[in-house]
Amino acid sequence: MRAVVYEGERGAVRVADDVEVRAPGPGEVLVAVAAAGLCHSDLSVTDGTIPYPAPVVLGHEGAGVVEAVGAGVTHVAPGDHVALSTLANCGTCGDCARGRPTMCRRAMGRPGTPFVRDGEPLYQFAATSAFAERALVRAVQAVRVPRDVPLASAALIGCAVVTGVGAVLNRAKVRRGDTVVAVGAGGVGLNVLQGARLAGASVAVAVDVNPAKEAAARRFGATHFTTSVEGVREVLPRGADHVFECVGRTALIRRAIDLLDRSGQAVLLGMTAPDEEARFLPASLFLDKSVLGCRYGTSRPHHDIPEYTRLYREGRLLLDELVTETYPVEDFAKAAEAAREGRVARAVLTF
Repeated sequence: MRAVVYEGERGAVRVADDVEVRAPGPGEVLVAVAAAGLCHSDLSVTDGTIPYPAPVVLGHEGAGVVEAVGAGVTHVAPGDHVALSTLANCGTCGDCARGRPTMCRRAMGRPGTPFVRDGEPLYQFAATSAFAERALVRAVQAVRVPRDVPLASAALIGCAVVTGVGAVLNRAKVRRGDTVVAVGAGGVGLNVLQGARLAGASVAVAVDVNPAKEAAARRFGATHFTTSVEGVREVLPRGADHVFECVGRTALIRRAIDLLDRSGQAVLLGMTAPDEEARFLPASLFLDKSVLGCRYGTSRPHHDIPEYTRLYREGRLLLDELVTETYPVEDFAKAAEAAREGRVARAVLTF
C-alpha cells in the first residue's frame, strides 16, 4: 500500500508504494484512510524540530472507513465512518477515570511498529500514521462520525479542531464577553477563533504576518486582524483576557504574556523544539496572570468529536472551510510546500 515515509535524514521523505500493515489484534481497529490533514507537526518531524525515531510513516490527522476490528472492539464495526484521535489513552488509569485522557501516561507512549517495508519495521507517528492507505490504531482512537460529514472535513477534527476549539472551551474556559487573541492564523489558530466565537467572546483578534489570511480569520470568527503583535494594543489597550500562542516560537511566548490584561492567561499551543527556552519577566505575572500549557485541547475525544460534528451539522462549526486544497497522496511534496509557505489553512491528502 502507499504511505508517506520519513527516512530519518532531514527532508528525506518519499511516497512509498510497498508498505504493509499487520492485521488488527485485540482492542485494535484497521481503518481504510480516505483523507488526512497535513499538520505542521508532521513537518516538524521532517525538519528535526520534533525528534522521532525513523523510518516512520507520517500523519496523525485522518478519517476513513473501518475495514476490520480486533477482538473485544464493539463500539465500531466494518463500514463505519470514523475520525481518528491521536490519543491512545489506556482508559483504566486514574487520569482516564477522572475524565482527563490527555494526561494518561500511555496516551502517546513508545511508538509501535505496525508497518513493514522490505522486511524492515516502520514506526508509527503519534499513535496514528494517517498518511497511509490503512492505519492501525487502538480502538479508543477511532471515533464514529455521521456518514453525511465529508471525510476530508472529518479528518481535521482529530487535530486542528480538538486542539484549537478545545483549548478555548476546555483549557482556557473562555466565557461570554471575554477578549481573545490568536497569535497565528493557521489551522489551529483558525479553530481558536471559532472556539472564541462559539464561547461568545466579545473581541477576537487574529495576528498573522501574512495579510492574505485576514479573510479566513474573519470568516472563522475574528473581529479584528493585525499583521503585528503591536497592533493588538490598538484594539485592546488594556490587554486581553486570553492569548493563544499558536505558532511555536519562543519569542512569541514572551509577547503573548505581555499582551495579557490583569487576571489574563496565555495558552501555549504551538510546538517548540524540546530544548528551546522562553524568557519572560516573572514580575509580569503578579497581577494574577498565568501561563497555561495545553495538550491536545485538553480534549475528551469520545465526547468532543461527536459534539463538534453536531455543531458542524447545525452550521455552527466550520469544517469544510478549513480544507483549502486537496492533494493526492503522491503530491505530498506539493502539499508540504504549500503548508510551509502558509498558503493553506489545511492541505488534505486523499487516497
